[in-house]
Parts: sequence; C-alpha cells; structure tokens
Amino acid sequence: NPNILSEVSLGYKIYNNCGSMDILRSAMAMVSSHESSTTTAKCTSQTIQAIIGHSGSTPTMVLYVKQISHFATCACLSNRKEFPSFFRTIPSDYYQSRALVQLVKHFGWTWVGAISNANDYGLNGIAMFITAAHEEGVCIEYSAAFESTSPYHDILRIVDIIKHSTSKVIMAFMSHREIKVLVEELYKQNITGLQWIGSDAWITDSSLTESLGHAALIGSVGFTVPRVQIPGLHPFLQEVNPSQFPNSMFLKDFWETTFNCSLSYKAGQRTCNGSEHLKDIKTPFTDVSDLRFTNNVYKAVYAVAHANVSTQCVFKVLRSLQNVNFITPQGESVFFDKNGDSPARYELINLQQVSEGTMKVATIGYYDASLPKHQQFTMNRNQIVWNGGSKRVPVSVCGESCPPGTRKAVQKGKPVCCYDCIPCPPGEINALNCLKCPVQQWSNTRGDACIAKEVEFLSYEEIMGMLLALFSLIGVFLTILTTLVFYCYRNTPIVRANNSELSFLLLFSLTLCFLCSLTFIGRPSEWSCMLRHTAFGITFVLCISCVLGKTIVVLMAFRATLPGSNVMKWFGPPQQRFSVFALALVQVFICALWLTTSPPFPYENMNYYQEKIILECHLGSAIGFWAILGYIGLLAASCFVLAFLARKLPDKFNEAKFITFSMLIFCAVWITFIPAYVSSPGKFTVAVEIFAILASSYGLLFCIFIPKCYIMLLKPETNNKKQVMGKTK
Repeated sequence: NPNILSEVSLGYKIYNNCGSMDILRSAMAMVSSHESSTTTAKCTSQTIQAIIGHSGSTPTMVLYVKQISHFATCACLSNRKEFPSFFRTIPSDYYQSRALVQLVKHFGWTWVGAISNANDYGLNGIAMFITAAHEEGVCIEYSAAFESTSPYHDILRIVDIIKHSTSKVIMAFMSHREIKVLVEELYKQNITGLQWIGSDAWITDSSLTESLGHAALIGSVGFTVPRVQIPGLHPFLQEVNPSQFPNSMFLKDFWETTFNCSLSYKAGQRTCNGSEHLKDIKTPFTDVSDLRFTNNVYKAVYAVAHANVSTQCVFKVLRSLQNVNFITPQGESVFFDKNGDSPARYELINLQQVSEGTMKVATIGYYDASLPKHQQFTMNRNQIVWNGGSKRVPVSVCGESCPPGTRKAVQKGKPVCCYDCIPCPPGEINALNCLKCPVQQWSNTRGDACIAKEVEFLSYEEIMGMLLALFSLIGVFLTILTTLVFYCYRNTPIVRANNSELSFLLLFSLTLCFLCSLTFIGRPSEWSCMLRHTAFGITFVLCISCVLGKTIVVLMAFRATLPGSNVMKWFGPPQQRFSVFALALVQVFICALWLTTSPPFPYENMNYYQEKIILECHLGSAIGFWAILGYIGLLAASCFVLAFLARKLPDKFNEAKFITFSMLIFCAVWITFIPAYVSSPGKFTVAVEIFAILASSYGLLFCIFIPKCYIMLLKPETNNKKQVMGKTK
C-alpha cells in the first residue's frame, strides 16, 4: 500500500504452537536472524522488529520483546513496568469483567458461581469479575479453577460443586477447551438447568459443537469483540493456490483434503490437475461472514505498518506504536493508550442454536467503555433465547425479593445476598433498607409507600363534635328560654327581689359562654385560635362578676335591714354595674396583653402520635392562658366564700345558697379540668375544655335560675311579696 509504506515491503514469519506453552523456542528463533526466510520477497534487513501474538496471556508474559497480541486479554499485561513493550488489539479483561458484571446486575442475578482456567487469563479475569461483582452487590457462591489437562478427579470436584450449589448462573472465564470438558461431564451426570455466561475466549468458538452435551450451552450470553468485514479478504482467499505458497504445509494439506487429490504423485490417489478453484466450493476457509478475532490480527499488522518506518526496514517500533492512530476502512479507530491497550468495545452475543456441526450466534447488545457509564451498555432483551430455549429470564438469587413492608436481614455467616425478610417498623417503607417516611407522612398498610399522615382535630363531622355542639346549642336554647320567662315575670316579686338587672346580664353572659364553646370545634385557624381562649376568658369573667355582684347584693341587703344601716346606698345599681364591668375590664386587659405579645396560633403537633398529626391551637404564651384561668378562679373563689358566708341568712329573699352550690360545681369542674386538660391527648384536650365550659355554664344556669323558674311557672301562688319576704324558720 503506497499510501502507508513508500518503497518498503514488510516480511513475516508465521509459527503455530498449536495451543502449547512451548513458545520460548519459537520466539527465540523469530528474533534471531539464523533461520532462513520463507518469504518470496527479499528485504534489506530481516531483523524481527515486532511479534504479533501470542494468543494466550501466560505465554505472552514469557516474551520480553516488542509484541502486539490479538487475543491475550489478561489485565496484568497492562502493567507497563513489567511489560513495557506489550501492545494488544483486543480489550483488557479489566473492561470485560466489568461489562459482565453489568450484564449480571441487569438481569437481577445476585447469586452466581464462577469457574475459570487455572492460568493467568482465567485466575486474573475471574478475580476482577469477583471484585467488580462485590462492588455492585452481586454475591459469588463459589469460585473454582481447573485446566483441560487437569486430573479427572479435579474435574469431578468442579462438577460436584456445581451439582450441590443453589445458584443457577455460572460465569465461565475459560477457553473453549475447558468449557467443552466441563459441559461433557455435566451431561454425563445429567446436571441441567444452568445459565452460562461466557468470556470472549469461548463464547463464539465454532468448535463447541464437537463436545458431548454442547446443547446445554444454548442460551449462553457473553461479550466478544465486534464482528467486522475485512475489505478484500474474501476475493483474496478465493484466489489462493498452492503454487503461490509452495513451502506452506498447511495449504498443501488443506488443498489435498478439500479437493480429494494429491499435489504430488501418490499411488492410488488422483493427482491435482491445476483446475481446482476455491470459488467452486463452499468451505469454512473462505467464509468471512463472522470475522471477529481475525480482525484483531488485521489491526495489529496495520498498526506495525503505520508505525514510523525507515527506508532501510528498521523500525523504531516501540515509540512509533505508542503513537499509532489510524482509522480502518470499516471506520474503526485504532490506537493504544498509555498501557498499550486498545479501546474496549464489545458485542453482547447469545448462543441461540448449537447443534451438531452448527452454531447460531445472535448479537443482542453492545458495550463501549469509552462512553459515560449510563450509556456504556445497550441491549435488546426481546431477542434473547435462554437456557433450554426459554424466553423467560432465569432466576438466580440466594433470597427471594422481600414483599412490601419488609426489609432484608442478612443471615448470620452468609453473604449479603442471603437474607431473611423482616417487617419494617411502622412509619418506614422498604427500599434497600427500611426507609423512614418524611415527618409529615406515614407508611401505608402495605408498607410500600409513604402517604400523608391523618390530621386530627375536633370536627363537626364526628360524633363527639356533634354531641358537644348539640349540648352547647341546648344550653343557648335553655338560657334564652329562661330569659323569656324572667322577662315575662319581670314585675313579680321573685324577679325584682333577685336583682333583675344583674340576672338579665348574667343570662346574657351565660348565652355567650355556651356559644364560645363552638369556637373550639372545627379546624384550628389563626383567628379561631385567638378567639376561642379570649372569648372564653372574657365571657366567663363577665358571668362570674355578675354572680359576685348578686352575692354582694345579698350581703348588703341583709346588712341594710339592720337598724340604722344605710349600706345599700354604697352598692346600688350604678355601683353594681361599675363593679361588673370593672372586673371584666381586667380580663380584657389580660387578653389584650396576651394577644399582642405571644398569641395562640395553629400548630401541627407530631410528638404525641407517630402515625397522625394533631392540629391544635398552641397557647403561644402559656403564662397568658394560665393568667386568664387564674383570674377566673380568683373571682370564683371569692364568690364562693361570700356566698358561703351568706348561705344561712334568714330571708327567703336570700339566693346565697343557690349561688354557693353553683360556685361549688364551678370550682369542682375547673379544678378537675386542669389535670384532665394536661393529660388528655389530641382532640380530647379540646373536648375536655369544652366539657368544662358547658358543665360550669349548666351549673350556673340550673342552680341559680331553674329554682326561680319552677316557682314562677309551677308555684305561682308563692310568687308574692309576703312569701318572698317571709322569714324562714
């Protein structure tokens, strides 16, 4: 090719060691100049500058000369310190191992066996596969190595390991010789159902059909170098003739066998007449439809040709090869990295038919290590045929997938792929491990998803909220009914004698007390939180202030009946109204101070329950809340003491006994409210507060007003001045 080599011819010597390890003798003969040339052209210099080969990794390590291998894949050869003059046109097993692990991971095979050659190729390759597998969470059940020349008991040992293993996928990092020996012995022992993953050394080897039991390899998958078409090779092979290579024993034997004739006279055998032509017959020799590793030889030869060549056939091969970079006619880029390695590109192939003499190989994907990691591996799963001709992906795991709501727990003394499934704690869902749900979410009943937590608050839609609202409205109704009765009988002695003005004001404040309990029901909002406690505090102070005023009036009225007493002029109606509103104004001031400094606000309480959110009103400043309650308690206690002192005053006019009893109920309710309020969970806290409001309001209504209504409605004959002013015995 004048475009590559100008006035320079490359000579070659070819050796075939038939797969043996005895390469040193041939190599020494090649690098010396004592062996006669077998080429038809003569070179100015016949010094061997580069060796293309060997195909094996271990024999290659023996050669410390410049060499380009087309088949030696051991990653150990990338060590430039040990092998500074080594190049190769086949990718290192470093990349093949990782590609194979990606393949295993893709199909969910987490429990696999590993078998290899007991040489550098197999041991290094399988070691890298195991390392990469552990990084990706794939477990290796067993790892074993042997040679085709190993003693029979060693092969039986390997078969026994496979027989008693639970993994159904086997990574076979070996040559075609070992895989044929292995499947033959497995066939003899009727061991089936295995899914094979093959390395490039055997996955496309046509000699697999020679082994007994080779049908077990149907469905095997593995990576190999891409298939290519070498331009000009097919017509060249068709024109090959023994006359072109008179010294080639291979071609002589091939020709005589193919055409059933003899190139030299032999008694009893037809002599070749020279009309034989390879175009006229079908032979594997001229079949170039599935060239793979042959292309590596092709690239190696052209790499030497593209190196810096002098006109005297003396190569500066080492430095020149390191800088080689060209593109083949097929569009493939050829270059070597700093370790002498070629770009790692593979085809993923599937053995879909292996019968006597034939083997069908289907390309189902590709792997390119030069691309970003998520783009390196592509595959068409629909085209795959699995072991036994099945279309279903084989399963090879140590532990079945954990159902929703459970997590993996590694079995003691076993690899991480062997596990039991235990339930996830509440609030967690299964992932690689149980994963906590976000703070506002909780696990569903299956434990496979986080859902929004239930929000709890006292609503009108639930029975408890309905009942409390009903009792509140009943209280409003009874209070309004009592007010109407008092209004209709406003001119009777019993109403006039019990301070009608304070009575109507008390009934009005009781109505507000019943209504304010409704503000505690429903979804808390910013306004409802501020309204519920302040409305409750002010209306109850107004209510207790009225009761306190009535109690003082009772005491003052009794004092006014004493000779020479004019005490009533100091606590007449104006003073009564002023005292009520003055006492209420103090509570208004406390509420205003609370709302301006640290008001209540809606709050999502996630501390009490794990599985739900309590939507409540946070007090803001607890001091403000307890100050309101404390002020109500102070007024109630004062009212109770005064009423208790006036309970035995002699007139029927005296209502101190009813006030005493009502205050006793009021104080008892609110004293028991405090521990119940503190200890009640969630919406029950609100229910307790509403109950306390309703119970104390009903107590005041029933104790103070119902007895008077009874007299007005059912005992009207006693509703006269004589009876009201009469002395009790």
